[in-house]
Amino acid sequence: MDKNKSNFNNTELIKKRLNSLQFAVTQENATEPSFRNEYWDNTREGIYVDIVSGEPLFSSLDKFDSGCGWPSFTKSVDEKKIKQSVDASHGMVRTEVRSTDADSHLGHVFTDGPQPGGLRYCINSAALRFIPREDLENEGYGELLALFEK
Repeated sequence: MDKNKSNFNNTELIKKRLNSLQFAVTQENATEPSFRNEYWDNTREGIYVDIVSGEPLFSSLDKFDSGCGWPSFTKSVDEKKIKQSVDASHGMVRTEVRSTDADSHLGHVFTDGPQPGGLRYCINSAALRFIPREDLENEGYGELLALFEK
């Protein structure tokens, strides 16, 4: 992904790079269908990056099956890469999560996750790109291989 911050604010450039669902989710705060998205049941080892900026957001090590039909994680790879805000849309109050660099809408975080921590980051697959563990070095994320060392 393009890591040049100046391109994160260029809506037309982003629209050309993403499919319509990815654009709707990341730029228009849409939600993809549960259980009919790319990563809800992905069990491969690797990381999940922002589809717009390429910033690393989540690891398969922190992914769990919450039963909600979207990828769920207990924490972010780096909490500085995620920002939170109150979302009072759709007649409910939730905590929205967005990527820090590109300001992509990712999903929401809830306090009903597993312990310790108790968080459940419920994230749209359309906001993510999965990079398998074996491809981290070639994709420029070699420093994150340390996450997977036992």
